[in-house]
Amino acid sequence: MRRILIVEDEAIIRSALKRLLERHDYHVQEVESAEDAQALALSQFDLIISDLRLPGEPGTSLIAAAAPAPVLIMTSYASMRSAVDALKQGAVDYIAKPFDHDELLETVSRILRQQAIQHSEPPDVTDKGGSRQSMIGECVAMQQVYTRIRKTAPADVTVLIQGESGTGKELVARALHQQSKRARAALICVNCAAIPETLIESELFGHEKGAFTGASASRTGLVEAADGGTLFLDEIGELPLDAQARLLRVLQEGEIRKIGSVETRHVDVRLIAATHRDLRALSKSGEFRLDLYYRLNVMQIDLPPLREREDDVLQIADILLEKACKRHSREGLRLSKSARSELKDYPWPGNVRELENALERGVILAEGHLIHTDDLGLAPTGLTMRPAPVNATSPSVAEPPNEDDLSLEDYFQHFVLEHQDQMSETELAQKLGISRKNLWERRQRLGIPRKKTARRPL
Repeated sequence: MRRILIVEDEAIIRSALKRLLERHDYHVQEVESAEDAQALALSQFDLIISDLRLPGEPGTSLIAAAAPAPVLIMTSYASMRSAVDALKQGAVDYIAKPFDHDELLETVSRILRQQAIQHSEPPDVTDKGGSRQSMIGECVAMQQVYTRIRKTAPADVTVLIQGESGTGKELVARALHQQSKRARAALICVNCAAIPETLIESELFGHEKGAFTGASASRTGLVEAADGGTLFLDEIGELPLDAQARLLRVLQEGEIRKIGSVETRHVDVRLIAATHRDLRALSKSGEFRLDLYYRLNVMQIDLPPLREREDDVLQIADILLEKACKRHSREGLRLSKSARSELKDYPWPGNVRELENALERGVILAEGHLIHTDDLGLAPTGLTMRPAPVNATSPSVAEPPNEDDLSLEDYFQHFVLEHQDQMSETELAQKLGISRKNLWERRQRLGIPRKKTARRPL
């Protein structure tokens, strides 16, 4: 049961709030001042809800004292100034009194849910070589992935992993298998896109001797080889329709039939599938069976692309660089400041796989002890250069257009040209209220080059 501390000097509000939270299965303790709260072991609470204005010290004084427990500030003065000041000091959120009960409960639930996600530990995975490693990443999206793996692995249900190429779908599949009840049995990994269409059914379901030309002996399929364990089908969107029908029977009945055989065999296999394609859209065009999609999508795990994990890029790069240095016996190599800035700003269309390749090149080509930008050999971002308007050859002397006449695209272009020399890509995106990916895509569409001088050394 989650523990919540209420810090409120008005007894009526304090007791009403306690009753409301207790009715929703929270364990609640109450005090009337920040001093009384600080006499308690604040770290034992999952959440502290405190009034901003209290006798003695204000509610914001609990933020540092309660860390890492989150503090939700209540205020009767619903001004943006007091709310923003509380958030700047580290409050997790604020809510204005008088508050709606449903709004308060939703806020409390959201905060506790986010706290649970942030404390998810990345799972340990044994790779193909048998060495143990942890999944890398601390961003919110990856924390959600870790939580989903932890909850899904022991459930023995079918899982669909979605993500772009190079995001680590096979690594997630290995984590699911190794934390499941089938961990001692086999994990069979199959890339459906790498097997010729004429052979895929034979590879998956096996065949009898003489079933077709060249079938000189009976063969056990990969589904049967995974009996008792886990079958991972990567790029399942490339599976032919005939093979999809056979796979559907495996999921529905737990049965397989070899090509050329009249007998069926029972198999106990957990299926994990992965794709970078939209299977629902493929089903509408007739390229993928809708009934198979529903069978696969019992539990879904979405892997974020690397460009949306900007806080993780350098952490991943440092770990991959250390491994590359050991492989090539070049221990001690480091990334220059410009190279680190380049890695952080690059959009990574090839995701972690492209990052690993870039660092491999850097280790091989580097001279001395530093890897520079040129050593990484990153592909151009695809921006199209176009002549600047006559009055905008320099952002500092550009004549600002009439704000009333600006379209959204005009405003975007004007803002970026005016501020990109003083701001990083992350700061520009935050000011515009968009993601860095969206910023990069708009730059590409509008032909606005990214200024090299805009990058700040770390």
